[in-house]
Amino acid sequence: MSEAEFRIFNHVFELGAGLLHAFFLTAFLRPFVQKRVIAGAGYVATYLLCDWLAAPQGVFGLTVIALLAFAFGSQGFLLAVLYWNARISSGLIAESLYFLAEQAVPFQAEPLGSVYLRAAFLITLFFLSHAALMAVMLYALQRRLKKQRIALHRRELCYLCLVPAAGILFGQVISRLLIEFKDGVLLQLYERHPAFLALIPVLALLFCAGSYLTITFQQDMAALREEQALRSRIEEMERFYAQIRQQKHEMRGHLMNIRGLSHSGEYASLEDYISRIDESMSDFELTLQTGNPVTDVIVNDTRRRSLDLGVHFQVDFHYPEPGAYDAFDVGIILQNLLQNAIEACEKVSEGERLIVLTGKRKGHFFLIEVKNSFMGEVVFGQDGLPVTTKTEDAPMHGLGLSNVRRVAEKYMGELELTTHQREFSATVLLQERS
Repeated sequence: MSEAEFRIFNHVFELGAGLLHAFFLTAFLRPFVQKRVIAGAGYVATYLLCDWLAAPQGVFGLTVIALLAFAFGSQGFLLAVLYWNARISSGLIAESLYFLAEQAVPFQAEPLGSVYLRAAFLITLFFLSHAALMAVMLYALQRRLKKQRIALHRRELCYLCLVPAAGILFGQVISRLLIEFKDGVLLQLYERHPAFLALIPVLALLFCAGSYLTITFQQDMAALREEQALRSRIEEMERFYAQIRQQKHEMRGHLMNIRGLSHSGEYASLEDYISRIDESMSDFELTLQTGNPVTDVIVNDTRRRSLDLGVHFQVDFHYPEPGAYDAFDVGIILQNLLQNAIEACEKVSEGERLIVLTGKRKGHFFLIEVKNSFMGEVVFGQDGLPVTTKTEDAPMHGLGLSNVRRVAEKYMGELELTTHQREFSATVLLQERS
């Protein structure tokens, strides 16, 4: 290989690396954002601009993270930090492999073409190993993020970005130490400190694994908070039934008082006494009976909220026989679907607000369906869930629906989402457990 050919190869390699990284970014963003192609194009444009300005790699990385954060908000910032950490971590591991291959391939000073050919081979090996490692890391992170969406408030965002941000800083420091020139002599970190040849790849893997485990932990915590909220509702229902039993016991005394007032002819006092009893009984009103205390709480709470918002709430829900399905899991499904339906109806004009809840057993399956009116447009992502946007007219939120899908998969079931005209439909099919 001649020097001119090696120069051409080097330019093609740099351009190919930039395009590959842009492709990886686009593929990584695919399930989470809509305008991922624009993000990829912006990445390439930023890469070319920074290359023309000879800007440091750190400046390029910060620019990409800032652009994604500006375009896609907190979600874009998190995805950009995770992407950049995976890129740096995979690069550090590939760099160690490059050093080992460089030591294994014998160096020949003559002829000069062999030197260029050897360099091209090692660069290609580095490129392929880096691409393979980066693809695996991004795929693992993407798959983990798709399992359950996380509400990215400020605290959650800082927590999730802590480990990958530390990985990025670690990579920037190590990249400056890998190769140094001192008194005209090339000094390589792995030659001076051979232990780093194993230590740095391990640390890079730990930063990537730490990001993955942090996401997993945050998802588990979100699911736990949801379960705790539902359990508190169950305890509330238990107290509710205890009060009903107490009121039933006290009713006998009320009847005796009513009989006494009636016999004495004190009808004005009798009417006032009955009114007070009626007021006390209104707090224990449980209009809709579903066949289970947990679902009773959720459905009746939705009914009360629907009355306040002017939503026409239709219910045909019958809880199946106990044992086949966990009431707690069914409660998670109802809580999320009805919560989303209420939020969607809030954006609909009064008089057109409608929620229809059905739940019926069909053989060894239990079918739950929630239909609601909505305004705006529902855009589905690659994961089949509505894409969460920051606009006011977003009719649904993907966070709760990912929890619904998680519970459905627990029963070897599925979640199906459809839209027809101004009606959104969420159908959950659960299979009876043996």
